[in-house]
Amino acid sequence: MADGPSRPLRADARRNREKILTAAVRVFTAQGLDAQMERIAKEAGVGSATLYRNFPTREALVEAVYRNELAHLCDAVPALLARQSPVEALRAWTRLFLDYVTAKYGMIDALRAIASTGGNPYGQSREMILAALTSLMDACVAAGAIRADIGPTDVAATLEGIALTSAGAEHRQQAERLLDLTLDGLTVRR
Repeated sequence: MADGPSRPLRADARRNREKILTAAVRVFTAQGLDAQMERIAKEAGVGSATLYRNFPTREALVEAVYRNELAHLCDAVPALLARQSPVEALRAWTRLFLDYVTAKYGMIDALRAIASTGGNPYGQSREMILAALTSLMDACVAAGAIRADIGPTDVAATLEGIALTSAGAEHRQQAERLLDLTLDGLTVRR
């Protein structure tokens, strides 16, 4: 097959791809690297041929899931800011960050395997997350809701620390308490 400009997917193909990615997050989160591709296809309500047509290898699926989850996390910022106060948007986004980390946690071995073969599933991850966090924090500072002396890189490091110590669904309550503690420390007291 010749490499050329990719054609946009038909609506049904786009829906199938999204269903596969959504199902893969659930299955990888629950079963980790042991997840069977056939199980993912069944969860998505598509045939194995449809899954493999979209993602010919497990690695391709894992990388697509990771990038899709990252995009959902970062793309959520404008909608959160439109619906909520800046502080509440930041709080809601940190919960989405936990969801993202939990999904990534179930795929970590596969992501490491991709990286060890020269692939770069993480690509621009850090920059994208920092840009999203910067938008949220700038809105909060402009509203006078959080301290201006703490920057996005500091908050990102804190979020990463919380994620490292509290990744996984079994630690979700602890992670949320730690997020609340962090966000309370940022809040400007009036």
